Amino acid sequence: MGITDCHVHINPVWEMLPVARATISDHHQDFQQIERYLREPELFLAYMDRCGVERSVLINYVSPEVIGYTEKANDFVADYVRTDPKRLVAVGSVHPRRHTDPLRAIWELREKGIRGIKLHPSHQLFAPNEYTPDRGNNTQLGAIYRACEEHRLPVIFHTGTSIFPGARNRYAQPILVEDVAIDYPDLTIVLAHGGRPFWTEEAMFLTRRFKNVYLEVSGVPPEKLLSYFPDLERLSDRVIFGSDWPGPGVKDVADNLARFAKSGLSAETRERILTHNAERVFPR
Repeated sequence: MGITDCHVHINPVWEMLPVARATISDHHQDFQQIERYLREPELFLAYMDRCGVERSVLINYVSPEVIGYTEKANDFVADYVRTDPKRLVAVGSVHPRRHTDPLRAIWELREKGIRGIKLHPSHQLFAPNEYTPDRGNNTQLGAIYRACEEHRLPVIFHTGTSIFPGARNRYAQPILVEDVAIDYPDLTIVLAHGGRPFWTEEAMFLTRRFKNVYLEVSGVPPEKLLSYFPDLERLSDRVIFGSDWPGPGVKDVADNLARFAKSGLSAETRERILTHNAERVFPR
C-alpha cells in the first residue's frame, strides 16, 4: 500500500466567484499549471507520481453562497476520476438547503461513483447538528446523514477556520459534530483539518470518544502537528493524512510530505496515517 492523500482540491475553479478564486491564485505563482491539472487528469496523475502519492481523494462540494461551486462540481469529479478510478477517489456534496429529496441525491451520487460526501458548514452556512429539534429541525440534513450511513459513504466535515470571504467560521466548530456521531453511530465521520487552529482539542476529544470519527490533518503545517495535536501518537489508528493542496498556504504535496516525515512522529504512526487508516475510510 502506498500513500493516500485524503484531501486534495481538484475542483472546477472556473465556477468560482472571482473573490474566492483570487484567494487561491494569489498564493500560487504556478496557478496556470494547476489549472492544467484540473483539465487534464493525466497530468495530475504524473504529478502524483512525482510526489510519491499512490491515491488522491478529490474533495468537491457545493457552495454557491461563498465559493461559487454548484452541483456541476459533482459531475466534474465523477468524470475526472474515470481516468484512473484505482488512484483517484471522488468526493462530492449535497447541499443541506438546496435539495428537496436528499435521499435520491445521495443515491444518484453513489451511482455516479462518488465515494464520499463533503459538507462544509462555514461555506454552506449551516450547523452540523441543526437537524435536531432544538437546533432547527432541518430534516433534509438528517436525511443526508441517514442516507450516507445506509450507503456507507463517509461524511467529511470541514472543521476549523476558513479565510475565504463570506465564510462563517462559527459553524465549523468540531463539537457541533458530536450529535451526529451519537445519532448515527455507523456513519464514518472525518474531521477535516482537525479543527485548526482554535478547536484542535475538541477534534481530538471526538476522535478519542467515538469509534466512527477520524481526525484528518490537512491544512496543518506538518512541523506543528504535535503542537496542535499532542495526543496524535495515541490516536494514530484513526488519523488520516491530507495535504489540502492547492489550498492557500499549501505550496506543494511533495514538500508537505517531506515536512511530515520530519514531524517528530514515530515511523509506525506515520505509516498508519499515510497508508493504513485511509484504507478503512476509503477502501479500494
